[in-house]
Amino acid sequence: MSPQPAAASSAAAAPATPGHYKDGTYSADGHYVSPNGDETVGVTLTLASGKVTDVQITTHPSSANTQLFQNRFAGGIKDLVVGKSIDELGGITRVAGSSLTSGGFEDAVAAIKKRAG
Repeated sequence: MSPQPAAASSAAAAPATPGHYKDGTYSADGHYVSPNGDETVGVTLTLASGKVTDVQITTHPSSANTQLFQNRFAGGIKDLVVGKSIDELGGITRVAGSSLTSGGFEDAVAAIKKRAG
């Protein structure tokens, strides 16, 4: 389905600004470093009108300790991001006692913003 001409012309006239994201579900892996070394966490965001309507975390732990913290993060992130604009997601530093996983989350969100923009 192609966009209506009015939408295309108004989009062309206005510079790209935060908040202009295509609705859909987007996934990306985010990378961060823990005491165990390089880590990865999978993030899936569902967007509608630039707002997060759902978030899913896929853990990719390298150790039992990483699994513990990624699980904690996964259990607490939904309450912090659902209903917010994807542009408001920066600055999450600690979720349910997990502070390093948030770096991977932010890395994945940056990739999702590029794909959805």
